[in-house]
Amino acid sequence: MTSAASMSAKSGDVADDGRDESADERADRNWNELLQELRVLQTGTQILTGFLLALAFQPAFDDLNAMQRTFYLVLVVLAALSAIVALAPVALHRALFRHRAKPAVVAYGHVALLTALVTVSLLLVGVVVFVFDVVVSVSASWIAGAVLALLIAALWIVSPLVFRRRGTGAR
Repeated sequence: MTSAASMSAKSGDVADDGRDESADERADRNWNELLQELRVLQTGTQILTGFLLALAFQPAFDDLNAMQRTFYLVLVVLAALSAIVALAPVALHRALFRHRAKPAVVAYGHVALLTALVTVSLLLVGVVVFVFDVVVSVSASWIAGAVLALLIAALWIVSPLVFRRRGTGAR
């Protein structure tokens, strides 16, 4: 162990996950990982938002009934909310820049990212329901939405819980 690492270990700054990093280094790494996840989420959300906004200017939009228009507007609000929540950690980081608050920003970002995942999952299910309603039928839309919701729950909730229960150490 290097002298800097020895000093860090003696001061209790070494992470308890076996990584040889200080609390500041861990916060920097966690922030960078969080940013990568936010970038992936934000890109998909922005593309979906763009498509949703473009729908209102299509000639066939006039053919939607009142319920479909209302549901469309709910989807637009969900898309905007998803983008706002996903950008919130970046805004907080900018506001607290050079205030040595990165661990708090990372914790806030973690909660914001989980919240954004919930809003994006609702948005995705809603978009599928909307498209199936317009293209096929109301009953087909609810079936498609339920299938997608189950798939999201399996991949975004159940799978991580299974991995966590099994342990995530290298094997």
